[in-house]
Amino acid sequence: MLHDHEFSRRMPSLFRPCIDLHRGQVKQIVGGTLESSEGSLKTNFVSSHGSSHFAALYQKDDLTGGHVIQLGGGNEEAACSALSAWRNGLQLGGGVNIDNARQWLDRGASKVIITSWLFPDAEFSEERLQLLSQLVTPDRLVVDISCRRRGDSWFVATNKWQTITQFELSRETLAQLAQYCSEFLVHAADVEGLCSGIDEDLVKGKAVLGGGTERFVIPVK
Repeated sequence: MLHDHEFSRRMPSLFRPCIDLHRGQVKQIVGGTLESSEGSLKTNFVSSHGSSHFAALYQKDDLTGGHVIQLGGGNEEAACSALSAWRNGLQLGGGVNIDNARQWLDRGASKVIITSWLFPDAEFSEERLQLLSQLVTPDRLVVDISCRRRGDSWFVATNKWQTITQFELSRETLAQLAQYCSEFLVHAADVEGLCSGIDEDLVKGKAVLGGGTERFVIPVK
């Protein structure tokens, strides 16, 4: 069993950069306000630089494992610009489905990130995940399980984090998903962009993994 301080020493933090795109611009958005209504949107930062500027910067500093996220429509050109600036250096998420996943890989994405397409009518479809995993291979697939808290549990949130599904994060559901992908992407949508720190309960995993402090190794083929 690893106690919290021991786990921290053995598992150092890694910095993974992100390029969030909204209406073609690089923005840092308060996650819970990401709705269809423009008037309700709150941003902390809107860059005067294009997406390719940040991609080149991340490449220069060798910041691997980062991603480009399309937050709604109107971002395809900016996403392609970032991927072209650092081919096979950034993952791509936002609007990914079985019809365009291979195309995004061909455009230069190192991996594709999938969320909402896996939840038609807010219901998880393992069949869809299996088909997509077979198409792009698990090594090039990331499953986004960004979530919102309800009581003492966390549930996957889709559609710009506005639709809370019934898919609860747990030891069992993480193991179920892990066989189809190489990584998970997790945003704590309730605190995303608030500049108030991380969701410590989620990061420690005590509720998700059943209350223990032991390290959970996710099986990946």
